[in-house]
Amino acid sequence: MSAKTKIVVLHMKELVYTVIFVVLAVLLILLFVFMFGSKKDESAKETMKYTPGKYTSSILFNDNSIDVEVVVDENRINSVSLVNLDESVATMYPLMQPALDAISQQIYENQSLEGIDYGSENQYTSQVLVEAIRNALSKAEEK
Repeated sequence: MSAKTKIVVLHMKELVYTVIFVVLAVLLILLFVFMFGSKKDESAKETMKYTPGKYTSSILFNDNSIDVEVVVDENRINSVSLVNLDESVATMYPLMQPALDAISQQIYENQSLEGIDYGSENQYTSQVLVEAIRNALSKAEEK
């Protein structure tokens, strides 16, 4: 076993280039991790995304069709209204418009159908209206 001493000559220029490339590679890796890494905090805050436009869903009351129209932009519900509301239907179901007004106010504030409070006097009407709004919003959701 002979112990031969080996001398390694490092050129300063090559050493500096190597250090610079290693630092750039680490920065590039960190950039990719931050850009494409999981964003759990932002996904929880993210609201539903919609295709902008007007969407309708029909409700059938005694052979009369009433359309619930929902107008949305990219990430907001802008309006909820009843369309094709015949006077005879409005007379037969007088709680429909006040129930929709109460529901739509809550939807505008929360931008969601979750946690909507129904009044006890128009609970079933409100449930039918919320289901129609949910159907219209499902048409608007981006896939």
